[in-house]
Amino acid sequence: MTHPWVPVFLEATQAENDTAANTLIAYHNDLELFCDYLNRQGKTVEKASRATIEGFLLELNSAGYATSTCARKLSSIKQFYRFAFQEGFRPDDPAGQIKGPGALKKIPVVISEKDVTKLLKATHKSGRTEFERCRNICMLELLYATGMRVTELVSLPVATVRGQPEMILIRGKAGRERMVPLSPDAKSITQKWLALRDARMSENRVSSAFLFPNASKIGHFSRVQFFTLIKRLALQAGLDPTDISPHTLRHAFATHLLANGADLRTIQMLLGHADISTTEIYTHVLDERLKALVLEKHPLAKT
Repeated sequence: MTHPWVPVFLEATQAENDTAANTLIAYHNDLELFCDYLNRQGKTVEKASRATIEGFLLELNSAGYATSTCARKLSSIKQFYRFAFQEGFRPDDPAGQIKGPGALKKIPVVISEKDVTKLLKATHKSGRTEFERCRNICMLELLYATGMRVTELVSLPVATVRGQPEMILIRGKAGRERMVPLSPDAKSITQKWLALRDARMSENRVSSAFLFPNASKIGHFSRVQFFTLIKRLALQAGLDPTDISPHTLRHAFATHLLANGADLRTIQMLLGHADISTTEIYTHVLDERLKALVLEKHPLAKT
């Protein structure tokens, strides 16, 4: 059962920070799990102590939760209790002094430029109709050409691409906006898809604010639908589907740019990262490039 403070916290977080819907869902799920733990321990949100919260973290660790997952759940609890303290719901903040396990920054799985080409070629043979095929190509091209998050892609407003823009405006996490250039191929297929989309909408006498509309409740192609699509395309391309996801193409966008000379600050802006430390997970590409440079150019490396 949801504690009364939780929806108040979520509403305030959304209103003050324009927090993304998926982040709010994660907060809700984390706090629900914490509240379940309190109920089993005979504790309450109002009276939970630092030791109680640390006991919850120990239980998560014993249950085999990943370090990164434990860190995220603790972050949700810390924000929740900070809010409760600031609003006067509690006279103290029991989570304020707890140090998290520290989520490890994993090097993302990145596919090669050759494999991206295979995936895009497979997309050209996908779909039962020209309409579906063109939509699929457009989505894949846009994802790889811009490094968008999958949620940003599927919910992209159609107005963003009207008028054949050289750059498009993307509204990301916490309402942060960024401009991303379109490659010639992405621009071309987007305009072709736009024409097919508009003709279909006119024929059916319906309208939509989204570039990739459908008849679902949310009104556009869903993240789950795109996830399923990209897995199917990976199989058709002869790639391991466990290595391919929507986020894989976002990683590929960043990694391939970096490998070809782009700097971290530029990639940070294109990806919409609030902090450059998030972008630094891609520095392994620089490490490999520098190692190759030393092995090829240094006098002592020559036989």
